[in-house]
Amino acid sequence: MASIRRIKKDIDYLASEVISDGYMALYFNGADKRADIIAVIEEAVELRNSLYERANNPVEKHNKSLVKKHYAQIRRDMMSGVDALFEKLSAVCK
Repeated sequence: MASIRRIKKDIDYLASEVISDGYMALYFNGADKRADIIAVIEEAVELRNSLYERANNPVEKHNKSLVKKHYAQIRRDMMSGVDALFEKLSAVCK
């Protein structure tokens, strides 16, 4: 099982990538798509906060099998959430 610290670093890294790409999109697209891009950035922050909350509070601390499944689910949700955010940002910038 990966450490909680490693999962949190991954969450921070991926969320910051979405946010930095959002700011780059703001710079290049101007005011016409500003509200849509800011909405994607806000979703990235909400995703980061919810994943952090889940990482800090495992479901069952005494059952190692459930804890491993919990963190594996967090990792899957993180990857699918970040992919969805990048797709939204890409769709907005087209």
